[in-house]
Amino acid sequence: MSRLISGRKVALVAAVSASMLLTAGVASTSHAASTVAVSLITKDSTNPFFVAMQGGAKAAAAKLGVKITIASGKAEGDDAGQIAAIENAIAAKQQGILITPMSTGVNDAIKKARAAGLFVIALDTPPDPANTVDITFATDNRVAGNLIGKWAATKLAGKTAVIALLDIFNDKVVSVDYNRDQGFLEGMGIPVNNPKLNGDEVKSGKYTGGKGGSYTIVGNEATGANEEGGRTGMEHLLAKNPKINVVYTINEPTAAGAYAALKAAGKTKGVLVVSVDGGKAGVQNVASGVIGATSQQYPLKMASLGVQAIYDLITKGTKPKVTPGLDFFNTGVTLITNSLAKGVPSRNTAYGLANAWG
Repeated sequence: MSRLISGRKVALVAAVSASMLLTAGVASTSHAASTVAVSLITKDSTNPFFVAMQGGAKAAAAKLGVKITIASGKAEGDDAGQIAAIENAIAAKQQGILITPMSTGVNDAIKKARAAGLFVIALDTPPDPANTVDITFATDNRVAGNLIGKWAATKLAGKTAVIALLDIFNDKVVSVDYNRDQGFLEGMGIPVNNPKLNGDEVKSGKYTGGKGGSYTIVGNEATGANEEGGRTGMEHLLAKNPKINVVYTINEPTAAGAYAALKAAGKTKGVLVVSVDGGKAGVQNVASGVIGATSQQYPLKMASLGVQAIYDLITKGTKPKVTPGLDFFNTGVTLITNSLAKGVPSRNTAYGLANAWG
């Protein structure tokens, strides 16, 4: 985190695509000479996770009297859209940015914003390296992946695991991508090589989670973290090996697409599909058996805490702090499933729906 300098104008940046601009109401704060202005910049404005995050940020801003600008990239991978939104926040002389960083490709723009005096908070996706921003409010994505990996290994009960890995990218380094994927493998008890790189692990061997057994990794597919990509990626991997019985997915839209491909191929029986998100539609898919287990995260909490942190910094001089032992503020994660796995803490879908977003 950068040092707080008395009299310094600090800004909270949210990654905004110039083409996707929304503005919430403005009100004066009681401690600042002018309105606190912040940008929220998400990866896109169509994924239910980011739509929920935008709603949470707008609600928190309205409560505090913060002027908030909402922007996003056009889709996963649109570094240029986020960079344009960051440039807009700097030009508008805002105090802060809240951003779900697309990739390391936006790091230089974030550094430019901080050099201009803006306070930058990452949401959901910790940047690489972590000190690219002032602080991150996010799920512990390694834990999220680990939980679904442990669940899958335990439910296999010693059977051979034939694994499909459906990631976001194959050409970008994003912490949420490698942490969930590598965390899943670690939860399965499969050794990883470079902990920040997907796809370099040994493709067959023994997993030690649950009762342990043999495993084969059919491959990694880039899906763009959307339903269409999930279906196409699953089709490609089924063509390589139709005996896949464990499907890791980066998020619940990807899981829905993967299941559609499995269903079309007549391959749903005995297949464990696991994911991360915890949105309403995703938890409903757990309840119906489309997804076996998902790690629920809390985007509204990330957004509201981020807006509050910028407001408190500007109006009171109170600087946000990371969770002890971590390099970010952990907003929590809960495994949601209706099929208990011994030794793996979880809650059922009734709890998941009560705490779901979207």
